[in-house]
Amino acid sequence: MAEIIQRDGTWAFDGSTVRITPGLHRSVPLFRQTYGEITVPLEAVSGIVHEPERKRGRLRLRLREGADPLLQATGGRLPDAADPYRLSVDVDRSGVAEYVAEEIRRALLLDQVPKEPAKSYLLAGPPVPVSVRSSDGTVSFDGARVRIDWADTSDRVKRATGPRIIAVGDLVQVEWLPNSGYEDGFLRFVTRETVFSKLPPEKDPFALDLWGSARRDLLTALVAAAVTARLPHPSVRAGEFTDRPPQPPAAARVPAQADHHDVLLRRLRELGELHRDGVLTDEEFAATKAAVLKGFS
Repeated sequence: MAEIIQRDGTWAFDGSTVRITPGLHRSVPLFRQTYGEITVPLEAVSGIVHEPERKRGRLRLRLREGADPLLQATGGRLPDAADPYRLSVDVDRSGVAEYVAEEIRRALLLDQVPKEPAKSYLLAGPPVPVSVRSSDGTVSFDGARVRIDWADTSDRVKRATGPRIIAVGDLVQVEWLPNSGYEDGFLRFVTRETVFSKLPPEKDPFALDLWGSARRDLLTALVAAAVTARLPHPSVRAGEFTDRPPQPPAAARVPAQADHHDVLLRRLRELGELHRDGVLTDEEFAATKAAVLKGFS
C-alpha cells in the first residue's frame, strides 16, 4: 500500500485502485468535500506527475480521455483548487509523494494500461439523487429525470414556464461552464428539440444561468457529471458519425432544416401565448423573440 496523507486530502494506492479522499480542513473547496471519496481503477489512469516546489508541490493524476464523466462534463474547466485529481503536497512530504507516483507508474507499466481514449466510462461519477441550489434555481437529478425549479430571481420567461422536467432519454448532451466570479457560467441541458436553440442562458428554460456565488454554483458540475454518466459515451456518438453513410446533397437535407425551423416556430408560439397572457412585457417579448429569430439564419 502506497499512501500519502495531507491537509488537502489522502491518496492511497493498493496496486489496482487509487482511492482519493478529500481533506476536512476548511481550505479544501466545497466542491471536493461534497463530491466525497473517489475510487479510480488503474485502467482509467494514463499517468501521474509529482511537481515539487520550494514551499508546496503537488501530485497530479492524469486520466485517460473518456474515462471519467466528471472530466467529460467539465471539459477541463474546473478550477485547480477544485480538481479532485490534484493534491497539494508539503515540502517535507515530497519523498512520500514521489514514492506514491512511482508505485502507480510501475503498476501502469506492468499492467500495460493503454493510453488511448477509453471506450466507456470507467468511473461511476457522482451518486444520485443529487440536488444543487444555484443562483438561478435548484437543479435535481434522480438518475432518470432532471428537474429545474426556478428561483425568484430567475428571468420571468423561465418562471412563466414553471418547473422544467427533462427525461434522460430526451437529452443529447450537457453543456457546463463555471461561474468564474468575473464572468457568468451556465448549465445547459440540450435536448433533441433545443439542439439548435441560440437563446442566452438567462432566457433559456433549459439552462441555469450561473451568476451568484462561484463557490456554490460550482456544485452544478456534480449534476452535469451525474447526467453525463448516464448518456451514451462519446465514443458511441463518434461512432455514429463515423459509420454514417455519405451525406446527400444540401437540397436533399431540407427536412432536417425544416425540423429545426419547426422547433423555433413552436418556441415563438409559446412566447406569443405568454405575451398575450400578460406574463411577458412588450420589451421582454421583443428581446426573447429576437434571440429565437437568430436561429433561422
